[in-house]
Formats: sequence, C-alpha cells, structure tokens
Amino acid sequence: MKRALESVAIVALLSVSLSSATRASDHGIVGQTFPIVEPDLLATIEAKLQRLQANGDIDRMNAAFARRAEARVRRPKPVAGITPATEARTWAYDPTITIERDVQDQKGNYIARRGQTVNPLDFTAVTQALVFVDGDNKAEMAWATAQYSDLKAKIILVSGSPLEEMTARQRRFYFDQEGRLTGKLGIRHTPAVAVQDGRVMKLSEIKLKGNS
Repeated sequence: MKRALESVAIVALLSVSLSSATRASDHGIVGQTFPIVEPDLLATIEAKLQRLQANGDIDRMNAAFARRAEARVRRPKPVAGITPATEARTWAYDPTITIERDVQDQKGNYIARRGQTVNPLDFTAVTQALVFVDGDNKAEMAWATAQYSDLKAKIILVSGSPLEEMTARQRRFYFDQEGRLTGKLGIRHTPAVAVQDGRVMKLSEIKLKGNS
C-alpha cells in the first residue's frame, strides 16, 4: 500500500511539474495536506482478542453459544404460519422439475439436458407416509402416534421438541427445519399427510375433533 501510494504521488508530482513547466505559472498552496495513515487492522483485532481472553469474555461467549445451539437442537424454531386444520382439504403435488442446464458426468456423458423434465417419483418410491403435526398439540400427537407406526410413516413436527418426544415415546420423530417441506408441499394446517400416488404426492389436511 505504501509503495503504491508513493508511485501515485510520483506520477502526480511529475504531472504537476510538467503542467507547471508548460504553463509557467505558480498556483501556490491549494490547501492543507495530511499524511496517509493506514492502521494495522490485524494488530487491532489481535489486541482486542487478547483483552477478551484475559478477562474471560471469550469463554463466556463460547458457553453462551453452546447453550443457544443446544436449545435450538432440542426445540427448533416453529414453522411460521401453520395452524390446526378446521376443515378437510386434499390436493396433489407434482414434483416434476425442468432442467435449467445440461448435466454431465465426469466423462462428459449427458445425464440430463437443458429443458428436459424429470419426475423423481419415476426413479424412487416414497414407501412411508409423511405425517406433519404440531408437536405441542397433544391431540395431534396422540392421533399421529396411534394411527402410524415407525414403519408406516415418518412423523414430522412443525413445532415442539422432537428429542423430548423421542425420549418420552421411544420412537423416531423428525422436524421440518425452516418449513422447507411444508412450504414446498403447500401445507398450511396440521395434521397433514402426504403419500405417493403414482407420479404425484397426494396430500390431505385432516380436521380433528375439537378443531373449529
């Protein structure tokens, strides 16, 4: 940086000198000048870290981060906008996608070409139902666990603590992180069930007794 500034200064000086020589005029001092100061950013950061380490702030920050991370794992952020179903609703979700650009393997062979449509259900089968419930809703949890075994379905929570439920019920539960599945499938209410029906996923939102 210092050498670059020196080079710029030399070029500027030569330009001024040549210009002055050509016009043969003295413009005097245009304004006050100041030296260019470039603080050592890394040294500043290192000094701050040393102070934080010395007074124990780094250890406290690490401990707080670990507590927050554990809390997020135990009870993830609920999926926003999901409410109990007050009426039954059914629809179909077509997972077909259009390839945006050519896809080739390492040898250059085409796996798929741009513009081609691909339906994942042509290549794989969804053998278990996907059951979406509010983990904090006792009625929904009781309904889902009574209707579906581990082999028959994956029970996916949109709120609540999957770890606590696994401990209490001795079975596996999942969580729809950031609402990725419910958002893609168009689910707005729980409980909701998704099952494969040929080349589409058939979805149902189910009204339980007491929901109105």
